[in-house]
Amino acid sequence: VQLQASGGGLAQAGGSLRVSCAASGRDFSRNEMGWYRQAPGKQRELVASITSGGRANYADSVKGRFTISRDNAKNTVSLQMNSLQPEDTAVYYCNTIVGVLWYWGQGTQVTVSS
Repeated sequence: VQLQASGGGLAQAGGSLRVSCAASGRDFSRNEMGWYRQAPGKQRELVASITSGGRANYADSVKGRFTISRDNAKNTVSLQMNSLQPEDTAVYYCNTIVGVLWYWGQGTQVTVSS
């Protein structure tokens, strides 16, 4: 089982970035998937999650700015990030849970300059 994240990078405040995650090794279409982030010196936090049926949940800090989506046929989950703010700077990790097992992508850096 592998989660491979891509995207991210550097953006100015107010700009946009997209991160994507490709899952392999099994069919994740029935599993909830999500994006977490971890800023320096802070705990990892949930940014957004999406159920197999497409119902999305967002942290209050990103509501209205970020959109999570998934393609079950391709086993991918993406996070479109608009109106980025410097406080969104963090390493972003994709995640899924299968039973009691948590799977993580390798993380991708998102840096927002003011």
